[in-house]
Amino acid sequence: MTKKIKLIDLCCANCAAKIEEKTAKIDGVNSVTVNFLTEKMILDIDEAKAESIYAEIEKIVHKIEPDVKIEGI
Repeated sequence: MTKKIKLIDLCCANCAAKIEEKTAKIDGVNSVTVNFLTEKMILDIDEAKAESIYAEIEKIVHKIEPDVKIEGI
């Protein structure tokens, strides 16, 4: 399943890269791309694990970028 998530107010490309790297390690995530300029995360995930994946993504994003607003989960 492909999913697009908006990460509003990312502060830098380095943080976007860290979010992408850590999200890629979540069980059930087949691929992930985070684009700092467009503030979008594009995921290919296992649909059966979607809820747990989204919860982990929220933890990762808010640990790296506490002020980011997440839309699309």
